[in-house]
Amino acid sequence: MITTPFWIDQLEQPADQALTAPLPERVDVAIVGSGYTGLVAALTLARAGAQVAVLEQQTIGWGASSRNGGMVSPGLKLSARKLFAKFDAPLARELWQASLDAVDLVEDLATAESIDCNWRRDGHAHLASKESHFEAMQDNAVWFRETLGHPLRVVPRGELRSEIGTDQYYGAVVDDYSGGLQPAKFAAGLAQAAQHAGVALVERTEVQSIQRAAFGFHVMTSRGALQAEEVIVATNGYTGPLLPELQRRVIPAGSYIIVTAPLHPEAQRMTSPRGRMFYDSKWFLNYFRLTPDGRMLWGGRNSLTPDADLIKSAQALRRQMVHTFPHLVEVPITHSWSGRLGLTFDMLPHIGRIDGVHYALGYNGHGVSIASYLGQEIGLLLSGAKTRSPFLEIPHPTRFFYDGQPWFLPLAARYFQARDLLS
Repeated sequence: MITTPFWIDQLEQPADQALTAPLPERVDVAIVGSGYTGLVAALTLARAGAQVAVLEQQTIGWGASSRNGGMVSPGLKLSARKLFAKFDAPLARELWQASLDAVDLVEDLATAESIDCNWRRDGHAHLASKESHFEAMQDNAVWFRETLGHPLRVVPRGELRSEIGTDQYYGAVVDDYSGGLQPAKFAAGLAQAAQHAGVALVERTEVQSIQRAAFGFHVMTSRGALQAEEVIVATNGYTGPLLPELQRRVIPAGSYIIVTAPLHPEAQRMTSPRGRMFYDSKWFLNYFRLTPDGRMLWGGRNSLTPDADLIKSAQALRRQMVHTFPHLVEVPITHSWSGRLGLTFDMLPHIGRIDGVHYALGYNGHGVSIASYLGQEIGLLLSGAKTRSPFLEIPHPTRFFYDGQPWFLPLAARYFQARDLLS
C-alpha cells in the first residue's frame, strides 16, 4: 500500500517549473506556506505589481492542498442557519455569499489559468445517516430556499439509487452548485501561474523567525535572511510556534483517506451514477467520490489526531466503505494517507493580524474553495484593491486551556463518536 497521497503520485511536474528559486534578499511581501491560500495571495499580489516570495518548508503544495478529497462546495463549517443566529443578517448573508463566490473562484482560476485539474461541476449529495437526520435536512432545504434563495433538491430514500449505489442512507439533499477536482493538479497549476507572474517559489526553506524591523520585517529562514515589507502566514493546519498567539487559535486535526484500484466502468456507474461528491450526516462523517480515473476515494476522521497509523486507518476506512458499498469488497486499496485540517473554536475561517503579521487560515475542512478565496481576499487587501472583508470583522477566539498543543483531541473524538451513537 502506497502512503504517498494518490493525487501527488499522479502529478507530473511541468518541465519549465523549477520551483526551488534562490532566496531573494528583499521583497514587498513574504508568504509562509504554499497551499491554496499562499499561492492565490501570491498570484493576486504579483499581478498588482508586488515583488513576492512564497516560502515553503517542504515542497510546493505539500500539505492539505494536495491531500484533500478534491471536493468544492458552498457553505462554511458553521452552518448557514447558525451564521444567521450568531451574526447580524447582513454579515451572515455576506459570509454565505462569500462561500458561493469561493466555488466560482476555483472555477474561474482553473479556467483563466488553464489549469488541467479535472474540474467538473457535478454537484454534491449530503446523505442522511439516520431517519431523523433526513427530516432535519428536508427542513433545512426549505430554509435555504426561503431565506437564501439557494435551491437544494431533496431525494427521498426510494429514489436514492438514482444518485448512489447503496441502500445504507435514509435520503439525501443534492446541491448542484458544488464540483470536484484533482487537488494536487490545482495547486501545481496555481504555482505555475504564480511563477509566471514573477513570484519566487522557494522550497525546502523553513521560516525560523519573523521580527519587526525599520523596513518592515526581518525573516530568518534555514537558507538565510529575507527582508519584507509585509508578511502573510498561510499555514492552516500546519501552523507551528512561529507565531505562538496564532498557534493558539488553530487546532491541527487529522483527516484520513484511502483510494482503491480503478473500478470497472459498470461498477463506477453503479456506485455513482451522476459523478457526485458525497458526504454523510454523522458527526464523524465520511466523504467519498470517484476519482477522475474511476477509483473510489473514501475519507473520514476515525481519529482526530494528525498522526494516526496509516495502515490501521486504511483498515477502518475500508470496513466503512465495504459496509456502504458491498460490491467493492474485492477491490484492493492502493493508497492510504492523511492530512491536517485547521480547525477553529468558532468553526469559521479568519483573516487577521498578529504582531503586524497578516494571516489567513481556519478552513475547518472546507479548504479548497475557502482557502483559495481567503488567499485572494488577503491579496486584495494588501494591494489596496479592497479595504474590508467580512472575515476581518469576526473575532478570532481561542480558549484559556489551549496552548497550541491539542491534548484534548482524543476526548473530542470520543464525544463525537458518542454523539453518532445517540443522535
